[in-house]
Amino acid sequence: MTARVWRAVCVLAFGLAIWLSAGVAEARYASFVMDADTLDVLYAKNADTRNYPASLTKIMTLYMLFDALERGKVTLKTRMKVSQRAAGQPETNIDLRAGQTLSVEDAILALVTRSANDAATVVAEHLAKSEVHFAIAMTEKARNIGMTHTTFRNASGLPNRRQKSTARDMAKLGLRIQRDFPQYYHYFKTEKFTYKGRTYKNHNNLLGRYAGTDGIKTGYTRASGFNLVTSVHSNGHHIIAVVFGGRTAKSRDKHMVSLLNRGFKKAIQIARNRVPAPIPVARPEPGSDAPVTVQLAAAQSSVSDDILQGSGSEDLSDRDWGIQVGAYSSRAPAEQMIRTARTHLKKVLADSTDSVEQITRDHGTVFRSRIFGFTEADARNACAMLVRKHVPCVPVPGETGEEVATMPTGG
Repeated sequence: MTARVWRAVCVLAFGLAIWLSAGVAEARYASFVMDADTLDVLYAKNADTRNYPASLTKIMTLYMLFDALERGKVTLKTRMKVSQRAAGQPETNIDLRAGQTLSVEDAILALVTRSANDAATVVAEHLAKSEVHFAIAMTEKARNIGMTHTTFRNASGLPNRRQKSTARDMAKLGLRIQRDFPQYYHYFKTEKFTYKGRTYKNHNNLLGRYAGTDGIKTGYTRASGFNLVTSVHSNGHHIIAVVFGGRTAKSRDKHMVSLLNRGFKKAIQIARNRVPAPIPVARPEPGSDAPVTVQLAAAQSSVSDDILQGSGSEDLSDRDWGIQVGAYSSRAPAEQMIRTARTHLKKVLADSTDSVEQITRDHGTVFRSRIFGFTEADARNACAMLVRKHVPCVPVPGETGEEVATMPTGG
């Protein structure tokens, strides 16, 4: 059987699968919005309802590929063979042919921008010999990172009745892929990819349209509706939002913008209302002139309020500001990101101090990577420099430890 005939057979088979899936289940709306730094849930609707993830599945495929890169199993230049089965995957694809090879980096870009089903199968077969075994490994990894309501059956998200996930689980995956592989996450921001003379545009329409968007992935089948996981950094807050079951790509994107705007507004309110704990000062020895414990919560709260309003920063000492270069699931990548920031800001960071802060919430623990010892102006300038180098960065005032929160623009 030729590759062309095999492709036609696969298209018919998957078309039938889509029709059957649509007959037994309609796309059900679900959404979830979280502050990725504090792990506060900002909005949730049907967040634990199991739906078809469609091509959101490829986020996990990329997670597995990034893990293989991290462990040295492959490099970005590794060539992966295209099987007849991979070449036969239906649209969307990059028209791979059996017997060809595809580099790991091109596979990443094809998955991120084109959402290429043929590239997904190539990755699965290279890493696990078969897509079936790869899907088993994907599901096991999902369980390990807390995606308790997710089951994978393939690497692409093409229709399968038993491949389901939830909005909450996809938010967890969107968070973990950034924390665990910050050195590779920048690929999700790629707007265009050229392969063999053809240029493919990223399906994520929020890139370049909603300020601070850095990824991550769209998905669609008839049974799933239009899905989207979005990550946005804006002046002190990092929000991850998920939508399942949109009626059209346009309405899904419009709804996502609404969720993000509401999410940032609520994150600001939470930051304002979160009163820092009193800072204890050691009690003096009897007869000593040393100060006793001072309750600073109220004063600090007012300073934080001024900062949130965009004024009053002159009340902080000249070099009390810092920068945050991400929040991660373990201490090692948090420390690594501080070292990465230092390589880009050697002169600026001469008199600064590193800080990895562990924050625990009901939904898990994060390690925030921070460097202190800046003026406010220097902190903002340092972040501008790092963002240009694809390093996540937000300025933070050191006295309160609260991020500066401002509303994003975009739409």
